[in-house]
Amino acid sequence: MSYIFPPAPVPTVPVVGSEALLPVRRIFCVGRNYAAHAREMGKDPDREPPFFFTKPADAVVMSGETIAYPPETENFHYEAELVAVIGTAGRNISRESTLSHVFGYAIGNDLTRRDLQLAARDKGRPWDFGKAFDRSAVIGPVHPAEAIGHPHKGFIRLAVNGTVKQEADLAELIWSVPEVVSILSHSIALRPGDLIMTGTPAGVGPLVAGDICTVAIEGMGEITSTIGPRE
Repeated sequence: MSYIFPPAPVPTVPVVGSEALLPVRRIFCVGRNYAAHAREMGKDPDREPPFFFTKPADAVVMSGETIAYPPETENFHYEAELVAVIGTAGRNISRESTLSHVFGYAIGNDLTRRDLQLAARDKGRPWDFGKAFDRSAVIGPVHPAEAIGHPHKGFIRLAVNGTVKQEADLAELIWSVPEVVSILSHSIALRPGDLIMTGTPAGVGPLVAGDICTVAIEGMGEITSTIGPRE
């Protein structure tokens, strides 16, 4: 079979301790999954059912890369996140068995054109232009669960130019990783290579050209991004 034009390359992320790459299938993101962040976004932090949005797989950016300040925004934000990586397919997964479907975890940065996101939110429109733009998903190397276990507590921290902007504990997630995976699987069949960005703590804020943004999670090291000039 031939193609009209060459198919796009498969987006990938590295795996700690392996020369093999992990192919990225889809990226799901959980909105407002820390109470303090929900409050700073003007929303009630009560434990309502989680909601999801997506980013395209080819939005992935490796740690250490320079990311151009994106177009059509004047309010470009960072969001530190724990990323759960699906390794075994499943649908209607029970909460008791979800972790058997998780291959591992990565550190993520959910880059956001906040002004576009809020404008869409206020009009009841999709968030795509605020969240799903090019190079908007910084994903670090995947740590296999067989090596680090399943993180459920420990610090998550983001710094800009060495100054800490976000700091919380993974135990503060409103909906835990097992709960998020189970709930999502009852709506969409999960497949290997699906990434789930599990939400960001309070303290989100702007980035400008020249900034160096570092995200760290206890036991998983850190990832770094440099913001370049506007495209």
